[in-house]
Amino acid sequence: MNTIDISNMKAKEMLGYFQNKLDEEAREAKKNGKLVCWSASVAPSEFCVTMDIALVYPETHAAGIGARKGSLAMLDVADRKGYNTDICSYARVNLGYMELLKEYAKTGVKPKELEESPAADVPLPDLVITCNNICNTLLKWYENLAAELNIPCIVIDVPFNHTMPIPKYSKEYIADQFKEAIRQLEEITGKDFDYDKFLEVQEQTQRSVAQWNRLAALSKYEPSPLNGFDLFNYMALIVCARSKNYAELTFKKFADELEENMQNGVYPYKAGEQSRITWEGIAIWPYLGHTFKTLKGYGSIMTGSAYPGLWNLEYTPGDMLSMAEAYTRIYINTCLDNKVDVLRKIIKNGKCDGVAYHLNRSCKLMSLLNVETAEILNKENNLPYVSFDGDQTDPRNFSEAQYDNRIQTLTEMMSANKKMRG
Repeated sequence: MNTIDISNMKAKEMLGYFQNKLDEEAREAKKNGKLVCWSASVAPSEFCVTMDIALVYPETHAAGIGARKGSLAMLDVADRKGYNTDICSYARVNLGYMELLKEYAKTGVKPKELEESPAADVPLPDLVITCNNICNTLLKWYENLAAELNIPCIVIDVPFNHTMPIPKYSKEYIADQFKEAIRQLEEITGKDFDYDKFLEVQEQTQRSVAQWNRLAALSKYEPSPLNGFDLFNYMALIVCARSKNYAELTFKKFADELEENMQNGVYPYKAGEQSRITWEGIAIWPYLGHTFKTLKGYGSIMTGSAYPGLWNLEYTPGDMLSMAEAYTRIYINTCLDNKVDVLRKIIKNGKCDGVAYHLNRSCKLMSLLNVETAEILNKENNLPYVSFDGDQTDPRNFSEAQYDNRIQTLTEMMSANKKMRG
């Protein structure tokens, strides 16, 4: 595999380079008879990286297909296969992609949908690993992948946290799940788990997370050097490469660039930011440009979002209970009180003037408590909010007109609120 000098690259170039490198590594692994794993986005990457297993992330892959306007072709394949449209669109895009790869492997002829797709070329997995700390759909999705491909499925069970803080018995239970996953990987690979390397991988993960948090924290400044929509793009590496140095290097570079911009008075909006919002929910990948440009047209910048914070996986390397806690305190895996508390801090730290709630047809768990959360926070801070219908990768569930109308309304309410406050 060719190596390129990245020292003179801009952060955006590094992002593209490392995304392509990860896909290439998966293809090379498959070509050389090494194992490839398809992994859930917030399943622990540390175990497979320690075992030198190449990782592919179906959720990120599906988001990339959606952002490149290619999701409908994969959704149509899933529809024909009988997958219900109420199922998560990430799952349906991925299952459609799997069906096409299976057909290609069987016939040797690349299906038309793959030929014409903007999807990154990734190979079929030799095993899958999933974790239910963000939703239970992942369990059936990955069990189905394993059944269709006749491959092992490793499931890490992470209970929902109905109360906070997280009790010790929950952390112990999850740590035991981690140990069982390691045992299964040893069985699948025929190799002993290297705990010294595991510690190094954990330490690398923490360096990546530290730079990710440093980057996200830049939105606290007024004006903000960081447009929050950029976090949606750079999120690909905190998901797919947090246990390698690819993420650390890219985030550090981007944070350095933004800090330099701030020193030089360079900000995302040349005309200046008129208002600041929290975006609650997953990005609408097929309409990422439209959703951003509508906000920009009103001079409104996104400086708060809980979604990128899902990968704030801080823990103490070498301490399995600490790692267990990091992977269970994901805010959508916690009770209403904690979700409200998380958003309260995000709104405050981002110095936000209002909130836009994405009622995501695909992600029921993320959208379920939005109404209650919005009402509780509005009573506390009196900040205006709106909600709009959408979907992370199915473009049929989003209306540009409805979104534009809601953002215009939010902008007017934020402006009126500022005038009232003097």
